Amino acid sequence: MATGRTSDARPAMDAALVRRLVDTQFPQWAGLPLRLLDPAGSDHTIYRLGEELSVRLPCHAGAIGQATKESRWLPRLASHLPLAIPAPVGVGEPDFGYPWPWALSRWLDGEVATVEALGDSYETAVELADFLTALQGFAPKEIPAEDAREGLTVGTLAARDGDTRAAITEFGGAFDTAAMTDLWEAALRAPEWDRPAVWSHGDFHTGNLLTVDGRLSAVIDFGELGVGDPARDLTIAFTLMSAGSRAAFRAALDVDDATWARGRGWALATGLNAHSHYAATNPRVAAQTTRQITQALIG
Repeated sequence: MATGRTSDARPAMDAALVRRLVDTQFPQWAGLPLRLLDPAGSDHTIYRLGEELSVRLPCHAGAIGQATKESRWLPRLASHLPLAIPAPVGVGEPDFGYPWPWALSRWLDGEVATVEALGDSYETAVELADFLTALQGFAPKEIPAEDAREGLTVGTLAARDGDTRAAITEFGGAFDTAAMTDLWEAALRAPEWDRPAVWSHGDFHTGNLLTVDGRLSAVIDFGELGVGDPARDLTIAFTLMSAGSRAAFRAALDVDDATWARGRGWALATGLNAHSHYAATNPRVAAQTTRQITQALIG
């Protein structure tokens, strides 16, 4: 669930277009069978290419820089993380009427994680804390100087204040308006992150976790990868975990009160944003975001 949009315009694309893009720009894989992945995420249309590859094409302008960013940073991150992540193999160019860069990556097998399977698992909660610890500790010397972080700067809660308050009003009939307002204002009052910037996945929710044989196997979709406040990645505690596993996650990650308050704010803001964009037309997203908002209110 992406956290923002710059445009709702979506380019036309189908299997024939993707076939032409792949065959002309990556002829070594010409002719491999293409299969549309459905459902995919909100930012990309995804095709499986043969047995070993995936093709990801941004479907709105807010995602157009993600292929290049992932191609640059994921190979550097991979060996430092305890779970598999996507392995980019190429960035395609706009062509045949498709307007943006697109990505080829190695296919990662697995099923999307579910609350039913893993929500109460303390082991999973600790594994996710370990993943974030490793991500946040990745090569501080690799973090660009603040004035060179184009596309990598994690946003602030304050920048989302107007949209979040509007969404609180919009969904006051579905959720507790007073509780949402109190949570949001507490998150805004919490002291800001005043330590060195760390790496953040940026879209760390249940839909971006894969499992094999009931165990976590991979983390996907690093399009929102950035550096700054780690609170944004605490969203996973409210999309996947129950109260008990959430407490284990917080303890393993050693999260202070201010960062936890900001994390709840991120979970509320991104949950409301996705609910506003997709819930009316996508029952799966409606259920996911309803849980995210409800669990953020529980804390």
